[in-house]
Amino acid sequence: MDFALLRDAFWGLSFDGLALGAIYALISLGYTLVYGVLRLINFAHSEVFMIGTFAALVASSGLMGVQVEDEPRTGVSMILTLVVCLAIAMLDSAITAVIVEIVAYRHLRQRGATKLATLISAIGISIVLSELMRLLTDSRPVGSPRVLEKIILGEVWGANLRLDTIVTIFAAAGIYFLLERFVKLSRMGKAIRAVSMNEDAAKLMGVNLNRVITTTFLVGGLATGAAAFFYITVFEYTKFNIGFTMGMAAFTAAVLGGIGNIRGAFYGGLFLGLLEVYASAVLGTQWKAVTVFIVLVLVLLFKPNG
Repeated sequence: MDFALLRDAFWGLSFDGLALGAIYALISLGYTLVYGVLRLINFAHSEVFMIGTFAALVASSGLMGVQVEDEPRTGVSMILTLVVCLAIAMLDSAITAVIVEIVAYRHLRQRGATKLATLISAIGISIVLSELMRLLTDSRPVGSPRVLEKIILGEVWGANLRLDTIVTIFAAAGIYFLLERFVKLSRMGKAIRAVSMNEDAAKLMGVNLNRVITTTFLVGGLATGAAAFFYITVFEYTKFNIGFTMGMAAFTAAVLGGIGNIRGAFYGGLFLGLLEVYASAVLGTQWKAVTVFIVLVLVLLFKPNG
């Protein structure tokens, strides 16, 4: 155990942990939104994230023409590239999420299928998407060109503030704020909360259940697409099974914050990101994934409601 590293690099590790936690938080928002409406875990949500990472990569290298060997762009060109990549990642993830809802959930729901059948259907969609991407990439990790230069903006408490991590943290906070306002203040947000509280009563009041559920998947997909873009921006690579690793961590964050609770999911993601980075510094990076499972087991054992 290397507590000296944690002590000496505490603030630098904290900023890295917050950036990772912000990505977890955005993914976990999709989990918690769907659970709040359907009372089901969307096991294909991790692949929604994976599709978003490849969409961001293809947008940067294919559509915007940024190659791995190129220098990072600056000025208007950089901003335009970032906006386009973010928009495409969010759009692709949102479309994937809606397709998952139609294929794995709506048809079975209309036929009166059990929740177990729906969960199995979602797992099947998850496997199909993951294996399809594995075949397309020959099971190899894919590197992403650097669009946003990793500039050191300054130093706080001995820690370097890197541009990509700061952008990720503040952008995630902004998306969370907008999502929370949408759910609380908009007409559709009120319909989502009504269905979450009592589905039958909401239908009696004229709420279109299919529209609400589709919108929930759409909004969760948009947040997850943003997470995929920021993941590519910070870590600059992806692979066919990245959804499992990140999805498990995001699911743990949602459970930690209280599944179905938007605020809890966001703060749970930040906490888990910090915990992972601290554990990696003390125990070694090989314990990073183990930390997630330990937290998940402990929460389910002692505080299953989050």
